[in-house]
Amino acid sequence: MKQIYGHYTDEDFQVWKILYERQIKNLPEAACDAHMEGLEKVIFVPSEIPHFDGTNEILEKLTGWRLAVVPGIVPDYTFFELMSNRRFPATTWLRKMEELDYLEEPDMFHDVFAHVPLLTNQAFVDFLQELSKIGLGYVGNDYAIEILSRIYWFTVEFGLIQEQQGLRIYGAGILSSAGETKFCLSDKPPKHDFDVRTIAQTDYRKDVFQEQYFVIKSFEQLYQSLPEIKEVLAEMVEKRKEESVLA
Repeated sequence: MKQIYGHYTDEDFQVWKILYERQIKNLPEAACDAHMEGLEKVIFVPSEIPHFDGTNEILEKLTGWRLAVVPGIVPDYTFFELMSNRRFPATTWLRKMEELDYLEEPDMFHDVFAHVPLLTNQAFVDFLQELSKIGLGYVGNDYAIEILSRIYWFTVEFGLIQEQQGLRIYGAGILSSAGETKFCLSDKPPKHDFDVRTIAQTDYRKDVFQEQYFVIKSFEQLYQSLPEIKEVLAEMVEKRKEESVLA
């Protein structure tokens, strides 16, 4: 699949502009340094929907990654296979004007505005690639994929990071939501230190602001957690297997 730029409508350009301008105001006091630096590197602007070809040229020079156009949510194997080969799955369609504040399935604003800037950070993309390689080994095991989805959810999508200037956001699910950007940094939701075992056992919901968030100290910490992720995942899968035999 390819991005067909000529198919974008006036409404698409307007939606991108509204979402961009609304969220960019929140980011200086909310987004992590790597996201802000990445936004500058990929040269996103409110007046123009990003051209994937141009974005890919920038990403390849910086970290060796590219965007791979997908129609929407893809099967587990496709998802992990793409990212294990440094290809980030991204849609090219934008939500409608009446869907500005809530969308059930990720659109281009989420995939591109919120995810792409961090694809310029080497430690972060190394974590993504290696996590995806782990995932490839468990495709077809629903329980293992559920555990991995929790880790992905509470890091890549809804993760927070402690930086010198304070608590900041790196999760794309937050960075594409003006409402959750403000909510997650407020005193309302509890924040926990990043812990693989705890996250692996923590359920989440997609239709509400998160009830809790996990905080990393650095993207290097994420990358260095991969051996523990492998260990905890294998342990939990084996335990489930033993329980099913005894049942």
